[in-house]
Amino acid sequence: MAATKVLVVYAHQSAGSFNSAAKDAAVEVLGAQGCTVDVSDLYALKFKATATADDIVGEVKNQDHFRYAEETKLAWEEGKLSEDIVEEQRKLTLADLVIFQFPMYWFSVPGIMKGWIDRVLTSGYAFTQEKRYSQGVFKDKKAMLSFTTGSNESMFSANGINGDMNVTLWPLQNGILHYCGFQVLAPQIFWAPSHVEAEARGTMLGGWRTRLQGLLREAPLSFTPSDSFDGAKGFQLKPEVQEKHEGQEFGLTVGTHQGKRLPPNSQIRAGV
Repeated sequence: MAATKVLVVYAHQSAGSFNSAAKDAAVEVLGAQGCTVDVSDLYALKFKATATADDIVGEVKNQDHFRYAEETKLAWEEGKLSEDIVEEQRKLTLADLVIFQFPMYWFSVPGIMKGWIDRVLTSGYAFTQEKRYSQGVFKDKKAMLSFTTGSNESMFSANGINGDMNVTLWPLQNGILHYCGFQVLAPQIFWAPSHVEAEARGTMLGGWRTRLQGLLREAPLSFTPSDSFDGAKGFQLKPEVQEKHEGQEFGLTVGTHQGKRLPPNSQIRAGV
């Protein structure tokens, strides 16, 4: 059986950071299990964060009205994407598991990582109208977020000032990862490591190292299958699906909640 290939997309500028230690732990522990681990260190690569016409080699098709998604799809088909995008797509194509390691910036990923998402996950390569969500291009791959926060866990609760972390994660985990078809593993959240003592940070890393031992066997988070929606009717839930879940206390997902209470921790833990 071929060794599992792992890609760590890493976004932190400091080798002395907690994020760096978390990245190193993943490389070490997964490597010890026989995985081949590749790291895209975005700051070290000076990865371009802006999605522009410069991402296409040669002339664009419509200079008067440049549309990034359409132009990069054509460039991907014709082998005219810029060298840095081609290299990251090569790594991603080979990967069985992708780990995004980053500090949470403004309830999302750092700009340089958003640039990786915008530029590498091009139309045609990472998704099409027919191949997305549970039928997505990367449905045989797994992906996960591993990140640090600046706020304590209580602040990201349903009663906390920052709001429910499950809601914060929905655009990233559903709108990006699941949209491209990835089986999304539960996130690894390191709560406010900069506000705790060294011993507590060591405990956090120890928990991550323990999880990494069984990470490849974990079940993914649950999302509503694509065939539950009617494409002929604006991709609304099919009547039979709505009827089946009509008596349930919670909605199907954080996003497709049917006007009901949000399913608790569905973006943080698998099997709920």
